[in-house]
Amino acid sequence: MNITVVKRDGTAEPYDGRKIARTIAEAAVGLDDRFGRAAQVRSELELTLFDGITSEQLTEAAIQVALQNVKEDPAFDTVAARMLCTTMYRRVLGDHRTPDDLRALHTSRFAGYIRRAVADGVLDARLGRAFDLDRLAAALDPGRDESLRYIGVVTLRHRYMVNAPDGAPIEVPQFFWMRVAMGLALNEADPTSSALACYERMSRLEYLPAGSTLVNAGTAHAQLSNCFVLEMDDEIEHIAKSIRDVMWLTKGTGGIGLSVTKLRAEGSPIRSNSTTSTGPIPFMHTVDSTLRAVSRGGKKFGALCFYMENWHLDFPQFLDLRQNSGDPYRRTRTANTAVWISDEFMKRVADDADWYLFDPLEAADLAELYGAQFSRRYAEYVRKAEAGELRTFAKVRAREQFRAMVLSLQTTSHPWLTWKDPINNRALNNNTGTIHLSNLCTEICLPQDKENIAVCNLASINLVRHLEAGRFDWDRLAQTVRLAVRQLDNLIDITVSSVPEAERSNELNRAVGLGVMGFAEVVERLGWSYQSEFAYELIDELMEFISWHAIDASADLARERGAYPNFSGSRWSEGIVPIDTVDLAEQQRGVAVTVSRTSRMDWERLRRKVRGGIRNATLLAIAPTASIGLVAGTTPGLDPRFTQIFSRATSSGKFLEVNQNLVAALKARGLWESVRDDVLRAQGDVASLPDVPDTLKAVYKTSFQLSPYAFLEVAARAQKWVDQAISRNMYLETRDPDETMEIYAAAWAKGMKTTYYLHMKPRHTAEQSTVRVNKAESSTMARAATVTAVASSSAESGASDATRGTGTRARRAAGRGFGFQEVDVVADVACPVDPQEHLECEACQ
Repeated sequence: MNITVVKRDGTAEPYDGRKIARTIAEAAVGLDDRFGRAAQVRSELELTLFDGITSEQLTEAAIQVALQNVKEDPAFDTVAARMLCTTMYRRVLGDHRTPDDLRALHTSRFAGYIRRAVADGVLDARLGRAFDLDRLAAALDPGRDESLRYIGVVTLRHRYMVNAPDGAPIEVPQFFWMRVAMGLALNEADPTSSALACYERMSRLEYLPAGSTLVNAGTAHAQLSNCFVLEMDDEIEHIAKSIRDVMWLTKGTGGIGLSVTKLRAEGSPIRSNSTTSTGPIPFMHTVDSTLRAVSRGGKKFGALCFYMENWHLDFPQFLDLRQNSGDPYRRTRTANTAVWISDEFMKRVADDADWYLFDPLEAADLAELYGAQFSRRYAEYVRKAEAGELRTFAKVRAREQFRAMVLSLQTTSHPWLTWKDPINNRALNNNTGTIHLSNLCTEICLPQDKENIAVCNLASINLVRHLEAGRFDWDRLAQTVRLAVRQLDNLIDITVSSVPEAERSNELNRAVGLGVMGFAEVVERLGWSYQSEFAYELIDELMEFISWHAIDASADLARERGAYPNFSGSRWSEGIVPIDTVDLAEQQRGVAVTVSRTSRMDWERLRRKVRGGIRNATLLAIAPTASIGLVAGTTPGLDPRFTQIFSRATSSGKFLEVNQNLVAALKARGLWESVRDDVLRAQGDVASLPDVPDTLKAVYKTSFQLSPYAFLEVAARAQKWVDQAISRNMYLETRDPDETMEIYAAAWAKGMKTTYYLHMKPRHTAEQSTVRVNKAESSTMARAATVTAVASSSAESGASDATRGTGTRARRAAGRGFGFQEVDVVADVACPVDPQEHLECEACQ
């Protein structure tokens, strides 16, 4: 081929196909048919080359070719990930030949990276003086990058790693993990040893802190907390302050929950100027505009969820906030919505009774009451309404309003359904006030008031990394849990907030939320169905074990560092633990909570220990983990697989997801080659493929083929042990509103506290091509494919907007050139929410 390649130093050399083949073969070490893969990628790559291509563009083109073959064999993802890592090594560390050379480069360059980044104001100055940098450098193990999938490497690079002031990359994955570990060890007596312990777990992907922590730990701007929960009071000064607080918290990358229940209804009198209120909706629109104005680095809008109790007189308008049609000034295009539902309402739904809506100006105390107290006071307001003692009210059938919620869920995926009374009745930190709302992703349950903006700090355990040869390493899991709790407690003393009320709440409550990810993958690896008693018992046992050790670790920290300031008077101080609250909730609602009460651990001993003090007001919360799940290379939170093959959209691009466990299972039975094209045509749905054994069909059901009651049972079993809540996505095949109402009513009956997105089964799916590239394709088509690779490489290296724009326009043609069209799941027109939209919920990831 008469093609020249421009090297990084500006010199040119003839294209050498053997050289690129060696590079690809090196990336395929340990994979079957290593040299065959290298030859395949090389032959397809050479269709895309043009004279004057740079060496970086050439490498990126090879990566893109490898990715185009992931649908044929997921092993090509490993090739792409390794090549991308090699590109990062060369940019940050320089060239190397062997793994030993690479490790030596990591060791020799680490201290310089820390010192330069400190001098540039990128990293906290303490990182340069409080640690034994040589000892940390010696522990760096680039071999652990082998655990990263391609999407994980890209997510690290674009979302979490820091750059120099001029935008140049300064981190490789192992530098990144160590920087985060150091940032979470700054307050330890022996920060070096603590950082090493944290690095060992994180670099092996055994547990990961959440997004804000990964971005900011160890940096000069250490806003490490993840979730903020606040409430607007019904006065103009506090409304204005709340908008200001939203601006500052958004700037710091936090995810926000904001209750508007206390704002008086539209038309309500304002005595100070003899006018009437516009109600909460216009103020919500103002907050929504604020989220768009204070975007994160110009890359991403702020993340917030509004909460309102459904007895509010303006609740029908609240339901319409996410509709596409209507007055744009009474819609929220960025913020999410959730409804805060009482037990009283659910019982009225069951009885097909009336439901009354009130103006908070006349029924202000309802927002502070829950359980039986709420029901009694609500009945008094009903009596007053019927006696004509209230200025205004409205009345609907409870089932009619519930149906309206469900219809809105089906069309907009909002509002999310969350339950006020299970949250408050099961709270162990209930001595500091009422919990008025949850957070952006519905897993946080913390009291707050005008003086305290509730704050939570998150991390998640990768369950898959604790499964060895079909058995859990329980000792290692216990160690991971205990280290994660200590790291989260450290975070509270290190983080800095721009809002004093958040700083105060963090110090007084020290709330943390340790969660899990990878449950669906664990079930697959064990050969079980997600909707099986085996799976239900497993999540029950796992979460009990994690809960016990998290609480025990916090009690140990209380003996070392002191109990959290608000401990006295809490249910913890009475020796109450999460499993005990199931009965409390049942007593308050007067209706059975239909969940197993089985336990396995020595809870009586722990109850006695907890009475003596606990370090953190909360311990567990299961977040969506959509972004950090990509880094960990596993399924998010407790979610099932969306499907076995689909295109995942993130802020870093679109990526083809192929369930490697399914491919491995089919290969083990000698079936992959014969059924691969059928699986691709079915977009991962193996249910209708006659050659796939029924045993595998049961294990690898898609999210919409699973019973929704399986999602509820898994969440309810876990909720027994989780003192906060669970971000529970729902996937429904049914479009019947009555069936959907029954499903959500069952969630409440099982004692669940919250639900998150509702995803409806698509009616239509995109066409796709499974035809392998024709080696004789025209050079015009090949050049189109090249532009994709070149554009990606240019964007990575900071090319101009014009270059990136060209690449974007050419990307569609590139896909066709390779005989591959993205395997997107297309949302039904009645449900415009992309099933993967919540993957961009950065704050809780």
